[in-house]
Amino acid sequence: MLNKETWTATKFVKTKQGYSFSTDPTQVLIGSRLIASIQVSLYQDLIEKHASGLLLDLGCGNVPLYQMYKDYIIDNICVDWSSSFHENPYLDHEVNINDGIPLQGKIFDTILMTDVLEHISNPELVMSEVSRLLKPRGKLILTVPFLYKIHEKPYDYFRYTEFSLKMFCQKNKLDILHLEPYGGTFEIILDITAKQLARFSLISSAHLFLSRLVVNSRFGKKVSAKTSKNFPLGYGLVAQKQDNSDKQQ
Repeated sequence: MLNKETWTATKFVKTKQGYSFSTDPTQVLIGSRLIASIQVSLYQDLIEKHASGLLLDLGCGNVPLYQMYKDYIIDNICVDWSSSFHENPYLDHEVNINDGIPLQGKIFDTILMTDVLEHISNPELVMSEVSRLLKPRGKLILTVPFLYKIHEKPYDYFRYTEFSLKMFCQKNKLDILHLEPYGGTFEIILDITAKQLARFSLISSAHLFLSRLVVNSRFGKKVSAKTSKNFPLGYGLVAQKQDNSDKQQ
């Protein structure tokens, strides 16, 4: 990653209690803080369990997860496109991901794609490239939204179900290690409400506080567990590239 020495936390910050969303409105709008509080736990869990070796941060933006994964890896390569709405001072390669990724194959231990695939107009090619770039037994860590607002217009193309994610993995010799929805009906309703209230800072702050109480309560977690299968806010996926040498032995 270029300019590692100048990297600063943006969307997520490390606190004494762990990682949390930034309260800087230029980084996380108040209407997006509920989903950011849900996502940060998901990202941290997947990264701590599965990130290793040489990591490709694909669609990296301003590399908001660098602090979260840097202690688990040897090095990171950052790739994004010039059409991104984020500044990219850390880019190693500026690439239109839809046209392929001009890097050597089978060199990455981990590929990280967090909330990127919905912005890809050619997902079949990109998932094929992910498989090509991964070492045998290398891992893809991927998250996507599902029941979520249109964002980064006009570069918001798709929403993916668990079945489409499974199809992508099967076609590209990626064995699924983890595939779970996150959020449920409460989270979806509260997130939509948060975005409608975003103009009113005091009401939004109160809504965020009460929303977090609800979703983190025993009742809220029970409702989420029962409804996330059919009404997911999004998905977290970890898949491992097949090692054909194992099958030949």
